Amino acid sequence: MMPGTTFLPAAGPLGTAAAMAVGALIMIVISVSYSYMVKRYPNGGGEFTYTRMFFGEKHAYWCAWFLALAFIANVPMNSTALGLMSRKLFFGIFQFGRMYSVAGYDIYLGEVILAVLALTVLSVISILGTKETGVVDTIMAVSLATSFLIILISAIFSPVTSWENLQPLWNVRADADTKEVLSGILAVVAVTPWAYVGFGTIPQEVEEFNFSSKKVIGIMVVAILFGCTVYTCNTLVTAAASPDWTAFIAQHDWAVGAAVEALMGIPGLIVLGIAISCAILTGILGFLTATSRLLFFMAEQNVLPKWFGKLHPKYRTPANAICFCLAFSLVGPFFGRTALGWFVDMSAIGAAIGYGYTNLCARRALLQDTETQRKGGLKLITVLGVVFSVFFLVMLLVPGMPGCLTLPSYILLLVWIALGIVFAVSRHRK
Repeated sequence: MMPGTTFLPAAGPLGTAAAMAVGALIMIVISVSYSYMVKRYPNGGGEFTYTRMFFGEKHAYWCAWFLALAFIANVPMNSTALGLMSRKLFFGIFQFGRMYSVAGYDIYLGEVILAVLALTVLSVISILGTKETGVVDTIMAVSLATSFLIILISAIFSPVTSWENLQPLWNVRADADTKEVLSGILAVVAVTPWAYVGFGTIPQEVEEFNFSSKKVIGIMVVAILFGCTVYTCNTLVTAAASPDWTAFIAQHDWAVGAAVEALMGIPGLIVLGIAISCAILTGILGFLTATSRLLFFMAEQNVLPKWFGKLHPKYRTPANAICFCLAFSLVGPFFGRTALGWFVDMSAIGAAIGYGYTNLCARRALLQDTETQRKGGLKLITVLGVVFSVFFLVMLLVPGMPGCLTLPSYILLLVWIALGIVFAVSRHRK
């Protein structure tokens, strides 16, 4: 969705590529601090554990609560894409029972049912445990990568695509001046904490997977670079598929789908459907797992109500925390595509706060670590990580900035903060 609704309108093909590259570089810098902390403290809780150790319980609670927002916001966001995808790939068979419109987007009962069923089934799979979700995730990750490569290679050799089609390079205005170009790039950079937030789930799940903590930095960097490649190439393919991409994205609700259909026909849509289905399903499973583990750990540390810490009697997974994630996520399908931007904004805010605290903790840990006293480069990286995190928050929260939140995003953010206050007050209740 994002290439047609956000990336191209804001920054254009080349601007999006530049923004994604800058965002990836920033995330790699931040991931260095993450890998250091995971190796030093390879226990559950991730950012919550780090922050409580160096800044106390109150800071740890709000760091983890906003990080949970960064993770959980991706679950309903992914589910809203199912209905729109079905319109293109399944000829609108779920497009029945029109209920109402949100910001001009029609909400259909069939599409709501599809999303609700998907969320429910994936929540059940998540309750079954890490082994089961790991098998499903591995299969879908391989399918995603394979499908993406097929589309990319087809686009490169297709007679339909052309480098000339990428004009205007920067945004929807061909005569955009330098200030407008920079503003567009910054608007895309501002949401990269959301775009690459997946690597931040590793500290929550590291205890449950059988790999050395030394491999964490490699896993994170590969994930970030793959994400950067997918976002950038999807955007370039969408722009290159038409002589006038500005008109093309205005004519299609799902510009990427329309572009792939123009390049490869129905077979292309099938491959794209496999890729997006895998991306959506792995995203939902991964963020359900990470969020539920974080909430469970907070309950174990007595900073959330004990209800979040109850395990399933058979599978020993945090079933209650998963059910909470499901309940929160069921809101998304009732707002449709319009809600996508809201959840992206909230996820970016939560991620930026989690990144900032982790880098501050890494900085303090380095100052206490006699073995790294001479590693000035690592210390500098932690400082840069904090600066980048503050930069993201300024871009997202300060009115007038290129990536500033919309009013619905502010409202939902306040609701999440209010919910956090309620849980903080009632945490000792059973």
